[in-house]
Amino acid sequence: MRKFFWSLFEVVETVAIAVIAVILVRTFIAQPFLVSGSSMEPNFKDGDYLLVDELSYRFREPARGEVIVFKYPGDHKAYYIKRIIGLPGERVVVKDDVVTVYDINGEKIVLNEPYISGMSVPKNVDETLAQNEYFVMGDNRDFSYDSRSWGPLTRADVTGLVKFRLWPVSAISSFKPAIY
Repeated sequence: MRKFFWSLFEVVETVAIAVIAVILVRTFIAQPFLVSGSSMEPNFKDGDYLLVDELSYRFREPARGEVIVFKYPGDHKAYYIKRIIGLPGERVVVKDDVVTVYDINGEKIVLNEPYISGMSVPKNVDETLAQNEYFVMGDNRDFSYDSRSWGPLTRADVTGLVKFRLWPVSAISSFKPAIY
């Protein structure tokens, strides 16, 4: 009888350690994210299962070109995925389907965006970002509800950096930010 209870204790201990480890990893290091919608096509499709790195941004700030997951500013229960276009203190101008970014010194930054699927729906914007704000846009610009519609994203709403696609199996990959 003593062996039975010792074996049962070991099983319960192993399960408890596994549950605690999963909770700690999902809370502080990484969490899964399921893409819903077409706003990031062709790079991320509806149904893609992603792994989001929540640890990197504890040690550094988000960078232009990175794809992030964040709490939608209008409803913190909803999570969105978009690409960072404008950084804190910069000015972002979207006019006649052209995106222009000016750094904090007023210098024009040319964005080479081979990842977008085009932009033909005019949404003109001229936004100067505060010190804790980011301007984000979807890669499928014509079908993306993003900073052009609801304004800048605050740093506090950023959840993490998209690192890996885990599903579908045929499209497993890791992601690097766009270099401009």
